[in-house]
Amino acid sequence: LGSPVLHSSKFAMASIAVLGLGLMGGKMAARLAQQGHDVKVWNRDQRKTAQLVKECPQVKPSESVQQAVRGAQVVLPMLSDAASIREVLLSQAAVTSELHGRVVLQMGTIGPAESQALASDIEALGGSYMEAPVLGSRPEAEQGTLQIFVGYNGDPTTSPAWPVLCSLSSSPRVIGPVGSAAAMKLALNQMIVVETLGFSASLGLVQKTGGDVDVFMEVLRASALFAPTFDKKLAKYLSRDYGAANFPTKHLLKDARLFSEEAERMGMATDIQRAAEKLCKEACSLQGGKFSEQDYSAVFEAVVHPLRKQ
Repeated sequence: LGSPVLHSSKFAMASIAVLGLGLMGGKMAARLAQQGHDVKVWNRDQRKTAQLVKECPQVKPSESVQQAVRGAQVVLPMLSDAASIREVLLSQAAVTSELHGRVVLQMGTIGPAESQALASDIEALGGSYMEAPVLGSRPEAEQGTLQIFVGYNGDPTTSPAWPVLCSLSSSPRVIGPVGSAAAMKLALNQMIVVETLGFSASLGLVQKTGGDVDVFMEVLRASALFAPTFDKKLAKYLSRDYGAANFPTKHLLKDARLFSEEAERMGMATDIQRAAEKLCKEACSLQGGKFSEQDYSAVFEAVVHPLRKQ
């Protein structure tokens, strides 16, 4: 468990319904179609569907969820949270009737308990369920270099969803049963939250006390405290221009909240995580909410410039 599973470069193609063409869904759908899979797509905003078809003619547009799911072996919902997945897949009889015999491949970040509940409900409809959250963003989705964590109640390599994962990652990592991969992803995303807020506070103090940021970074890079993300985001912090997001602040807030809820369910103390969640929420409210949609490094504003709230 927890080790990457090697696979042959030659594997069966799958018929896939990708539901949701947001930051990751569109890139993943295009990658899968370009790898030879039969890909149908659906999105609430049909303009995104039309744009994707223009960029990647191999994908096939669907006007409804039911149309997309019908005939697909694998249903891949790339939606913002568990509530959205439930709304799209489980709230309409016309859709639930199509899930029998399908594999629902859930690759977003949701809580372990939420994932287990989805598995139970989908299995009750005669379908199967696999969780496979990822580390990486749009560039990795395009290149097929995502880190994928797999939770499945069985051998995932025998599932029709396995070739899908192998088109998006060179080595999907099997973690254990449903819930285990979701927990792993939350644990990793919690590190993003605390590292980002911690670095923001340290950098902000150096700036506000007139310190030399270059010297601070030189010392940090030479120490065991350094993480590559500090350099990756440094220009955004210094310019206070957070730009377009591969991972927006609102999603960081969602993951911070999910981690706290799951940790509290496990009887853990979450004082630090709840404080971090509060700062993420404040960042989302600054400047009329504009930072909510921008890169998550915008939490720097809530930490270092908290009085800019409008």
